[in-house]
Amino acid sequence: MAPNRTTAPILFDRALLRVRQERARHGGPVTFLLDRVAEDMVERLQAVTRRFSDAADIWTPGGALRGSAGDRVRSISHIGLDESELLPLKPESLDLVVSALALQFVNDLPGVLAQIRRALRPDGLLLAAMLGGDTLTELRQSFAAAEAECEGGVSPRVVPFADLRDVGALLQRAGLALPVTDVDRVVVRYDSAFALMADLRRMGATNILIERRRTPTRRATMLRMAQVYAERFADPDGRIRATFDVIWLSGWAPHESQQQPLRPGSAKASLEAAVKGKK
Repeated sequence: MAPNRTTAPILFDRALLRVRQERARHGGPVTFLLDRVAEDMVERLQAVTRRFSDAADIWTPGGALRGSAGDRVRSISHIGLDESELLPLKPESLDLVVSALALQFVNDLPGVLAQIRRALRPDGLLLAAMLGGDTLTELRQSFAAAEAECEGGVSPRVVPFADLRDVGALLQRAGLALPVTDVDRVVVRYDSAFALMADLRRMGATNILIERRRTPTRRATMLRMAQVYAERFADPDGRIRATFDVIWLSGWAPHESQQQPLRPGSAKASLEAAVKGKK
């Protein structure tokens, strides 16, 4: 099932994303966030009382989940980053799909979730983690303030991240049953905004927006950004905070064994009677 290009805006330069992830991998990647997610992924899979035979990892940087799926998964194949967002998956070929810190860079997330739903067998599971919510809100605010002051305007610097409720709605829209979402907020402290930006480069997670500025940022703007960051988001010891909101999402391909909602009108007692009975 191809992504719906007639409605999905093209926000991200995924060819550039591939280049930056490769550069980070060869230059000594920073993986503390990915390592945390991989460890949490194992714990969440251990809580599922079944084994999975055919699994795929969708676009996780470096294929980090291949060796950390735990004993719930017999084998897992890694699907590398694809600029077209087309997944090479056959219908009903998998009983588990996982993804770590990749779906936030998808142009057509509804389309990708629909492809995953199509690839899952009945009662197959999608378990994924993506950045969302207030991720890097401090950096976004600091850049906006500095550019407004130094350049008289604001350019897109930090990617727009999905909201928790939006992700839950997209799972339902894709036809996944029993959708669940939650957030793991990770606050990391740095000596300066420049140290944070160095880590983002080594994560392969710097600006890939199509509408990004194509000229170098003025030195005065960068220095003012760092100053604003320190003024607004520093702890008493002078170190700054950076927020990463990891949104966890899961859903199952529908199956008759799953818990089903009651049919309209099938309730044995009315709400009115229940309320009256409590008076």
